Amino acid sequence: MKPVIEKLFGFDSSKNSVRTEILAGITTFLTMAYNLAVNPGIFSALPGMPGGSVFMATALAAIIGTLVMALYAKRPFALAPGMGLNAFFVYTVCLGMGYTWQFALTAVLLEGILFIILTLTKVRTWLLNAIPGTLKKAIGAGIGLFIAFIGMQNAGIISNSDATLVTLGNITEGKALVGIVGLFITAGLVMAKVRGGMLIGILLTTVIGLFVKDPATGETVTQLMRTDAGSIKLISLPDSVAPIFCQFEWNHILSWDMLVVVFTFLFIDMFDTMGTIIGVHQGAGLVEKDEVPEMEKMFMADSIATVAGACLGTSTTTTYVESASGVGEGGRTGLTAFSTAACFALALFLSPIFLAIPGAATAPALIIVGVMMMPSVKRIHWDDYCKAIPAFLTIILMPLAYSISDGILIGVISYVACHIVAGKFKEVSIPMWILAALFICKYIFI
Repeated sequence: MKPVIEKLFGFDSSKNSVRTEILAGITTFLTMAYNLAVNPGIFSALPGMPGGSVFMATALAAIIGTLVMALYAKRPFALAPGMGLNAFFVYTVCLGMGYTWQFALTAVLLEGILFIILTLTKVRTWLLNAIPGTLKKAIGAGIGLFIAFIGMQNAGIISNSDATLVTLGNITEGKALVGIVGLFITAGLVMAKVRGGMLIGILLTTVIGLFVKDPATGETVTQLMRTDAGSIKLISLPDSVAPIFCQFEWNHILSWDMLVVVFTFLFIDMFDTMGTIIGVHQGAGLVEKDEVPEMEKMFMADSIATVAGACLGTSTTTTYVESASGVGEGGRTGLTAFSTAACFALALFLSPIFLAIPGAATAPALIIVGVMMMPSVKRIHWDDYCKAIPAFLTIILMPLAYSISDGILIGVISYVACHIVAGKFKEVSIPMWILAALFICKYIFI
């Protein structure tokens, strides 16, 4: 059995454990399963896109993309329709610009095809290698803060404030209290080096949520789905994806708006994926001489997933930053991703169980993964302001702008700008000049 696993997933029995990889895959799934509920909810604003069909498309896109990552790239990353990208699809392209969802799906398809071309020509790898080591280290730390911030938001530990944008939530009750209790339970398991500690923490916190009421809703934090008769619902049959399958619109393919939409999808997805892969590899200590090995395969998996997602009827499918939770559990090979894909397949029929896991239960894992990704800041030369300022902006803007791609883009622009101000022109490579110019144009024109 082991030789087959080694061949399929890049598994090394001398370094990797089947149990660890499977637990890591389940952990990744549980931290990103919210996508199965959120994505259909966002698309519900568009007439003609049934929620059940979008749920099916979301799960299938995640399964296909994650399987390609597992079997071809042999890496522990999971993919699914991206948050932010789906909002841009629905609220900007469709509701804002007035285009149909078929138009937007066509833009996603074109973006995916362009990604395949850019990957085959190694342009994406060239872009990655052009980013200085200092910024790559900053990306890892920035993503750590970003996913910890997402976790705190999901648990209500951090909440919205009209006066200060964000503020401390009510941590003495409801989901925030459950999240904090879960954080210390999970932290204790991790510090005790219990295998599968984060997964156990998620499950225990979910159980605690059954007994704690959230004052905002008047219901328990963990909500079990029930049938009309009142019994607990465990199984549901998936809906057909037919109403949204391959529904493309070619009338405006050569329009300026199509060009803008395609390149906006392209920029966001490219640098979100790039940042996630760099950051998670940095956090796991898998970067070799500031370079991530076999990037082309990971990029290709991401590209194929985007094309598949467009055909199925959902927005850009991308590599998820929550994959860091599985890597934090010790996942290192494609077997982790395969386990995540298997969970998505089960979710097609057992969605009531998986969707019962609240954000308060997954928040502790995301916060702890954020801690695990912070050590990369130690390797940044903070006494050299030409490098320190761009690194700091990269780190701080990811959570504050709620965007991995914006953190990278501003980091690159500021890196070049700082070297210009300091008169250190020769220290800036030609690719960095080109990237900075492109990114400035992106902010001005797109």
